[in-house]
Amino acid sequence: MSSAEAGLELPGWSLAYSGKVRDLYVADGQSLESAPEMLMVASDRVSAFDQVLEPAIPGKGALLTSLSLWWTERLGLPSQLAPDADARTPASVADRAMLVRTLDMLPIECVVRGRVTGSGLKEYQQVGSISGVELPAGLADGVELPEPIYTPAWKAPQGEHDENVSFERTVELVGREDAEAIRELSLSVYRRAAVIAAEAGLVLADTKFEFGRDRVTGELLLADEVLTSDSSRYWDAAALAQGRVESFDKQIVRDWLADNWAGEGEAPALPPAIVERTAARYGELLERLTAD
Repeated sequence: MSSAEAGLELPGWSLAYSGKVRDLYVADGQSLESAPEMLMVASDRVSAFDQVLEPAIPGKGALLTSLSLWWTERLGLPSQLAPDADARTPASVADRAMLVRTLDMLPIECVVRGRVTGSGLKEYQQVGSISGVELPAGLADGVELPEPIYTPAWKAPQGEHDENVSFERTVELVGREDAEAIRELSLSVYRRAAVIAAEAGLVLADTKFEFGRDRVTGELLLADEVLTSDSSRYWDAAALAQGRVESFDKQIVRDWLADNWAGEGEAPALPPAIVERTAARYGELLERLTAD
């Protein structure tokens, strides 16, 4: 259910786009193509396997917004936030919204992997590589790579599946200068974040970034969410050392859905216990990372 369907009304703002988990608003009378700024509202919706699931995860939007803002400040990243964003964000969504400059987005999901797992593991098992990056034979699920690898994906139009692509394909899509810039930025941010996560007893297994250019200055900026539980895999380091994977992301939802849905028709509703566990893990991640 989108924010609009849920009856969210923001005086002065119009819903311009509703995604799986985020809704974009622009000032009344403007469009995403013309608006210099937009209001990015994180909902409590949760998605897995290209499905928006019911029920939502209580407090998820606020938790992920807090985490994204914390990482942006902690790493000193150039911010997409608009000037005086806090003062100009509607109070009713202040805890889960960001007023940001509208960017011309690059059609690339910049995935960085420190571990081989998830969809990357499946591709590796099939062809011995991920997004054209050749890897040694015999790697097991969750094994740490000698160095993080950059495995980009092409962002398909809405309703289609994203497609893992080689670096050279990203050069064809966005040009060599931008392709090299987003690769280096992604690897740099991941490496720094992985160190900070380790200090909190966490393993940052992988993450994905998106980039766009400021329409006025042309500056290349990280966009959307940054190192959140929805865009990253966080594992408990102590549990992993004992051979167990304890996730702080929506892997709980993915695992339950994989065990209880064949992938056809409408996905089943999430049990209350899965919703509660997911919400608790999202909250614990934020607490562990931001603890003094």
